[in-house]
Amino acid sequence: MNMLNPSTNPSLSIMEKISGHEQVVFCNDPVSGLQAIIAIHDTTLGPALGGCRMAPYSTVDEALDDVLRLSRGMTYKCAAADVDFGGGKAVIIGNPATDKTPELFRAFGRFVDSLGGRFYTGTDMGTTMDDFVHASRETSRIVGIPEAFGGSGDSSIPTAEGVIYGLRATVETLYGSDDLSRASYAVQGLGKVGYKVAEQLLSAGANLYVSDLSEAVLAALVEQAEKTPGTVRVIAAHEIHLTDADIFVPCAYGGVIQAANIGQLQCKAICGSANNQLADDALALELQQRGILYAPDYIVNGGGLIQVADELYGANHERVLLKTKHIYDAVLEVFNESHAESITTLEAANRMCNKRIQIRSRHNNIFTNTIKPKWNIRND
Repeated sequence: MNMLNPSTNPSLSIMEKISGHEQVVFCNDPVSGLQAIIAIHDTTLGPALGGCRMAPYSTVDEALDDVLRLSRGMTYKCAAADVDFGGGKAVIIGNPATDKTPELFRAFGRFVDSLGGRFYTGTDMGTTMDDFVHASRETSRIVGIPEAFGGSGDSSIPTAEGVIYGLRATVETLYGSDDLSRASYAVQGLGKVGYKVAEQLLSAGANLYVSDLSEAVLAALVEQAEKTPGTVRVIAAHEIHLTDADIFVPCAYGGVIQAANIGQLQCKAICGSANNQLADDALALELQQRGILYAPDYIVNGGGLIQVADELYGANHERVLLKTKHIYDAVLEVFNESHAESITTLEAANRMCNKRIQIRSRHNNIFTNTIKPKWNIRND
């Protein structure tokens, strides 16, 4: 693949793509082979915060489109989680199974450090905490590293907790009680988050349908279910959305709700940890018209974000779990606003986030019409 070098003469199409972002940085280090893009969408709420994913993008345009979309989503995710950070994201072009080296992540860390605190990052799809131990040797702007290195540890724990709170709010709205055993669930994906969610649902006495690509993981959950009051039934991955479970819980890849399959859904609600569950935002209206309650994913899966944001003030697990509980309230607020205003739950969520951003913007500019730095961010 040719080295990235769009800064020589960016085309108009690229400039149009990035026009809604504050800053986009193309990173190229020939020595380590690093090719990456960092996108800072909005820093009204604070320095940009967002993970770094690694994937074998086929073109630079594909990588750019992904990082722009993801960073934009982080602005809303940070607003929904009520943390003092804005939206940003990074992508590394490469195969995470074959292209990782300590030198590559140290080079990435130097690019992050060159932004002077405007961007904080950590793990995402295709990257691990250990990868960012290398990056943290070059910059203090890394979050989500192992506790042994001063981080807050596994962010899948609060992410799963947040999903459970989102599910409780969904069950409350459907049945007038947040007792998880009142509903059945179709859990798609038993990764770091999905497995933890399934465990808690089983312990609560819920009946589950589950799918995953790993037979070993499925077998482990089936065995574990025998020790709980809940039940589990394994479903083929391509059929998990067809079950008659009350709530569909996507915990794997994004874009699972598509125009081609939305008419096949039999569930009453959708609430899970997967990012960008709707292949097109317009599908939120079709879900509403079909009477399917949708809990916007960027609110439901905010527990991990809450942990890594909190880490910058000194890791505190108890404080993180207390903040994660607010996901329950946020989801209920969205559902109530959607019902009262006859708008989709996605529009209600976006309104809530835009309102928070606008209020903070006025506070930031109230005296001098300039944004004043006010964050006590760790800088060790």
